[in-house]
Amino acid sequence: MYFNDNTLVFFNGQWLKAKDLQVSPYVQSMHYGNGVFEGIRSYATPDGTKVFKSEEHYKRLLHSAEKMYLKVPYTAEEFTKFTYELLEKNNLGNAYIRPLVFAGANMSLIPTNEVHVMLCAWEWGKYLGTKLLDVMTSSYQRPNPKSCHVEAKVTGHYVNSILATTEAKQKGYDEALLLDANGFVAEGPGANFFFEKDEVLFTSPLGNILPGITRATMFELCEELGFRLIEKHFTPEEVKGADSAFFTGTAAEVAGIQSLDRVNFKLKWEETLGSVLQAKYTRRVSFNEYGNFSFV
Repeated sequence: MYFNDNTLVFFNGQWLKAKDLQVSPYVQSMHYGNGVFEGIRSYATPDGTKVFKSEEHYKRLLHSAEKMYLKVPYTAEEFTKFTYELLEKNNLGNAYIRPLVFAGANMSLIPTNEVHVMLCAWEWGKYLGTKLLDVMTSSYQRPNPKSCHVEAKVTGHYVNSILATTEAKQKGYDEALLLDANGFVAEGPGANFFFEKDEVLFTSPLGNILPGITRATMFELCEELGFRLIEKHFTPEEVKGADSAFFTGTAAEVAGIQSLDRVNFKLKWEETLGSVLQAKYTRRVSFNEYGNFSFV
């Protein structure tokens, strides 16, 4: 699904076939989850393949690495250059790009000076699909921000996401919605959350969530369109009385939600602010609105 015999990846400054890449079984990241990553998309536009918000993604990658004591030898600009090379070498236009920074062989619980960097890419549709989602309030909470750096995109944090999504699917739902330690809505397992009520959009503030790049794009689009958007704490009960809701993320893009805990939202998706934002986002990344693309 992710690679074939000819797929090339960037690994520690070299271009290797994915099938030939080898790492030590003693890497700290494999045993203890100390690694950081990003999810980035490129789009085949009328003017060629463009990477959306590459600088923002790589700056977040470097911030995450710093928080986890992983020393990365490349700048955001160098990462962008490597990314375009990766896409060209693999003949990819519409692609999902996965940068991964992970620690070297180290069985102790202290930082290691050996750090590996990998970039890979593959064709991947919308992570949550295209139909409206039935979502459940998860029994799992997002980690307490005093227990880890929740604003960093750390590999080990996603065990929490796996548990939440698996629970939701086992109970017949499409996805989960996680709360924070105070009982307020935080985000989805791999996406930020928005809901609409009386023509106003609401989303959770920073502090218990990953500061999503697509989330930030929603703020930009709302300002352009004149939509009112408020950051605040809110409970699942407040959401259940709402008009609509949606997830946002690089992998998911903008994904409409049909219900929370089997309580349907009031408006048809086509009548919602989220639907307008979904269409605007698709145009922003697919056509001639290149202000947020990274060029090389």
